[in-house]
Amino acid sequence: MAQLDTREKLAILADAAKYDASCASSGTAKRNSADGKGLGSTEGMGICHAYAPDGRCISLLKILLTNSCIFDCHYCINRKSSNVRRARFTAEEVVRLTLSFYRRNYIEGLFLSSGIIRSSNYTMEQLVEVARSLREDHDFRGYIHLKTIPDADPELIHQAGLHADRVSINVELPTASGLKRLAPEKSETQIEGAMDGMRSAIVDGTDARKRYRSAPRFAPAGQSTQMIVGADAATDRDIVGRAATLYDRFELRRVYYSAFSPIPEASAVLPLQRPPLMREHRLYQSDWLMRFYDYKPEEVRAAADDATGMLPLDIDPKLAWALKFRDHFPVDVNRAPREALLRVPGLGVKAVNAILSARRWRRLRLDDVARLTVSIKKLRPFLIAEDWRPVALTDRAELKPLVAPKKQQLELFAA
Repeated sequence: MAQLDTREKLAILADAAKYDASCASSGTAKRNSADGKGLGSTEGMGICHAYAPDGRCISLLKILLTNSCIFDCHYCINRKSSNVRRARFTAEEVVRLTLSFYRRNYIEGLFLSSGIIRSSNYTMEQLVEVARSLREDHDFRGYIHLKTIPDADPELIHQAGLHADRVSINVELPTASGLKRLAPEKSETQIEGAMDGMRSAIVDGTDARKRYRSAPRFAPAGQSTQMIVGADAATDRDIVGRAATLYDRFELRRVYYSAFSPIPEASAVLPLQRPPLMREHRLYQSDWLMRFYDYKPEEVRAAADDATGMLPLDIDPKLAWALKFRDHFPVDVNRAPREALLRVPGLGVKAVNAILSARRWRRLRLDDVARLTVSIKKLRPFLIAEDWRPVALTDRAELKPLVAPKKQQLELFAA
């Protein structure tokens, strides 16, 4: 390990970080160095793969401090028993890399995680030292996201929140039984305890900022978590319920879902095949329904198949719910309240807001709604407009073939 140069370490530890999905950089406080002081900014355009809600591309240096680990979680490619090439950065090396990449306009922030070396406290100290040095020694004002270690000393996790924009504590797996089976060295009680402590610290920090302008910011972008999908027997219904509980108890900004990917020399307790990537996509869509479309968790869970507990892969959860509960439709686009319009398949939040604004001045026709959506075909059975009533479609026994997206054979060499 000591013989590797910086470029070789970066190749190993950047590749090892690709399994972590929770690297979006939205929601933090605005900072910049336009006044000639400090270095970096949480605003501006980037060149990388993390996107803010307003569409800005935020570039992040996404690496592990080390891919060595004293834990032996079955699903992790960096587990103790895994036969992978190991590398380790020092805290000073990560600081130099971050500043060097920023000055070259490659990045605007840092996403830093790590395997566990020596002990949880020792590893957490190294992570905190990177953030502290960037903030205090170099006045770095860019975005910092730290992955924290649940069983580390609470004071170290608190220090992470003082220097980072966002912290995340992974629940790893959707169920306690799955965690016990696949990561026996980790404890659900410890994980949730650390998340609850972080929630309390964020609330206290926000309250202090309201009272005292000099109070330090504490994790202004909040906390997030990630769970692996498909490594255990948890159904989509279980995962949606677990996510809803995490949002409610710990006031998380995001729950990320990462489809399990088979790893070399995998443990015999793991599935041989990865779950469909579409399953991960459907879970993100269900998450959106709870966060932005005012669906209750039990409503989203009801969209899953009664027998298997899985969300359908061929249609999105919103359409699945609408087909299952057709008594809620059709919805009058000129009279229905916002919450009812949000249930119409094919209508997004922006389209609903536009409808509410436009109908104050005129009665909306089907063509008016069509201009706000990609395809009017999906909407026709579920809404009433000034010139449209889906009489025949409403009474049709089997509606799914008419509204489900058609399967298309993609061209191998299409432009």
